[in-house]
Amino acid sequence: MTSTTTSVNSTHTLSGNTQEIVQAIDALSTDEKLALLYFIYEKMGGSITPAAPVAAEPELAPVLLENFYSLLPEQQLNVMRAIVKGEDTEYSRAYGALTANNKLLVWYAWAVDMGDTVVNLPKGYQTTQVVNNALSKIEGLDFEQQISLLRDVADTMGFSDVKPIASQAEVGKTASL
Repeated sequence: MTSTTTSVNSTHTLSGNTQEIVQAIDALSTDEKLALLYFIYEKMGGSITPAAPVAAEPELAPVLLENFYSLLPEQQLNVMRAIVKGEDTEYSRAYGALTANNKLLVWYAWAVDMGDTVVNLPKGYQTTQVVNNALSKIEGLDFEQQISLLRDVADTMGFSDVKPIASQAEVGKTASL
C-alpha cells in the first residue's frame, strides 16, 4: 500500500512560482509543516479561512472534526503528524478519503481551536528560517494562489490506498461503449 504523501505532480493547476513554493514545503520536516500551517492560519487566517468552510461539507469528516477533539494533546499531535507523513492510521485514512476542500476545512477547524481544544505549538517554540521563508513566499501570493496552494498541500496529506485510474495514454487503449 502506498500513501498520498506530497507530490509535485499533483500541482498541475498551480503556476510555476507556486509549484516552487509547494516543493519548498515538501522539503520541510513534519513538525516544520505543522508549524507552517499554524503560522499560515495565525498570520493570514482572516483572508484564507473564509474559503474553506464555504466549499466544504464538515459532516463528511466526523472522525477528524468530532472524535479528534476528545483526544489528549499528545494524541492530537500524533494524529496530525501521521496525516502529514501519510502514515496508514485510522485518522490518516479518514483524512485521505476526503475531498481537497474538506481536507482544507479540517486544517481550518483545527487552526481555529488551537490552544483551546486542539494542541497548540509548544511554549517558546522557535520557528526555523525555512519555515519563515516559506511563509513569506505564501504571504506574497494573491488570495486565489494562496487558496490553491493550501488546497494542494492539504490534498497531498493523509493515507489512501485508492489508485488513480490509468489514462488512455498509459494503457494504450481507447474507451469503448
